[in-house]
Amino acid sequence: MPAEPAISEAAKNLGTQLGQNGIQLVYGGGHVGLMGITADATLDAGGKVIGIIPEHLHDIEVGHENLTELYVVDSMHTRKQMMFEKSDAFVVLPGGIGTLDETFEMITWRQLKLHDKPIILVNYLGYWQPFLDLMDHMINQGFVETEVFSYFQVVEGLEEILPALKSLPDAEIQPDISKM
Repeated sequence: MPAEPAISEAAKNLGTQLGQNGIQLVYGGGHVGLMGITADATLDAGGKVIGIIPEHLHDIEVGHENLTELYVVDSMHTRKQMMFEKSDAFVVLPGGIGTLDETFEMITWRQLKLHDKPIILVNYLGYWQPFLDLMDHMINQGFVETEVFSYFQVVEGLEEILPALKSLPDAEIQPDISKM
């Protein structure tokens, strides 16, 4: 669990908001950590939750067995691909290496014009500031164009997530899964 207890509470509040607003949660299918908290809160608020977990993690991460739908798949690649296909947008809470991996992949796919689904970083308690600083550093070093910041939106608090999702245009690019 995170060092800052308020982050766990934020994950729970996000799940409650999703469930109360009829927004389906698609996530990695575990019953532990922040996403387990978010999934439980979404379900408790009457929402639907789809979990997608690889076989090798099903036991390690204690796959969540009480979801609306749980898919146990053959690999991490299949997991990420299926999560992408079943999602209309991506909301990124504070997280670890797996969260970074998935976030970078969605931003990269957006840069490559493989999708234009909304990506929202929740910079709760300034968590993502080092990431944003890294983006600035990469721009200053000439490795990334400034338009990288147009591929995602940053919000500071939970109360900004739903308005941000509602204000962003619907995706127009029809993803070609064979190119991902």
